[in-house]
Amino acid sequence: MRNVLVVNDNQNVLSSLKQEFKKQDDIKPYFAKSHKEANDLLNKHHDKFHAALLDIYLNDAKNGEIIELINHHNIPYVILTDMIDGKIQDTLLKKNIINIFSTNDQTNIACAVTDISRTLKNYDTTILIVDDSDIYRKILKDSLKKIKLKIIEACDGVEALEILENNNKISLVLTDYEMPNMDGIELTFKLRKKYKKDQLGIIALSVVEEQNVISKFLRIGANDFINKRFTHNELVTRINANLELLDLFAQIKEMANKDFLTGAYNRRFFFDNGNSIYSKNKRKNTPLTVAMIDIDKFKNINDTYGHDTGDVAIKEAKRILVDNLRDSDLMARFGGEEFCVLLEDITYENTRLLFEKIRNKFQNNIIRTHKHVITYTVSIGIYIGLSDSLEDMIRLSDEALYEAKENGRNRIIISQ
Repeated sequence: MRNVLVVNDNQNVLSSLKQEFKKQDDIKPYFAKSHKEANDLLNKHHDKFHAALLDIYLNDAKNGEIIELINHHNIPYVILTDMIDGKIQDTLLKKNIINIFSTNDQTNIACAVTDISRTLKNYDTTILIVDDSDIYRKILKDSLKKIKLKIIEACDGVEALEILENNNKISLVLTDYEMPNMDGIELTFKLRKKYKKDQLGIIALSVVEEQNVISKFLRIGANDFINKRFTHNELVTRINANLELLDLFAQIKEMANKDFLTGAYNRRFFFDNGNSIYSKNKRKNTPLTVAMIDIDKFKNINDTYGHDTGDVAIKEAKRILVDNLRDSDLMARFGGEEFCVLLEDITYENTRLLFEKIRNKFQNNIIRTHKHVITYTVSIGIYIGLSDSLEDMIRLSDEALYEAKENGRNRIIISQ
């Protein structure tokens, strides 16, 4: 959660902004109607603001003093005002500003909040600038640092490839066209052989306006093309738009791989990643552990308390498993009330202790809803070893689970 300071003395604008910020789950906005209130909030929260959304002219600060205050605290900010003067705009763009919007257009309120949201994400986003010109690299870096992007620089395509080989945190590459050793076209071509568009964004930059150059860049895989006569606003808008697209790709992947109810991984993700883990351990001849966890008498929970409470019970099962498993363990909801876990590098004894602990956590857990208080147990079937395939290991752990159910439930059965 990141904190944003919102300063505006127009009640209608403020109401609209509050509605827009409600759509942002990862932002905590603090609202001020005056320069004094803003200053009080800054002092109270000890500079813990990651961005600000400001009106330039306030009733108690009619000459833009709020900007001096925010610049003093080194906070990036978006301007949202009903009065934009060309000279003032040029002056502001030299400061720590992200963007400027006019309240005369209602859609700009949503755009301003979107820019704030994007800037907060940028704190964790890295961009690679590839250009043989020190001057242009500095121009790009100065603009992009205002929107809090992390910047890495390369002077040609060869250096860029070396950097990408050793850094998997880079989201976007900005590459010049004409460079020594390896130009932007060749760099884009090589990058697209390794990275898909949903894995790495590429934006080409050039003073060249020839249509065939632009077309070639886009044809071989660049996401966008920017002429080097760009303004700060154009650059920021295009960069943010491409980063938002990458975020959208990531969200779609996440939705495809996650179970809607619990947020746990689904069967497809489990098998895609589990088979890679199985193959690696098969080559090394090292054993794996597969555990099937099933809620006991789950039908009774649904029949007695209703499906809404049943859903709460399933979500609670996911929480307990996540809280007690290692980050390296692969866990997925297999459907209904059943979960599957694949573990590497764990001994028989540690497996037994881990899942006995998990069984106890379920047994002692109390779930309170607004209508009911419920408890339940789980049965766990485990297979340890290396069978003929991951599917066969799951079958064997399922057989162990069936044996646990047949022997009275609320127990662990391990087969090897």
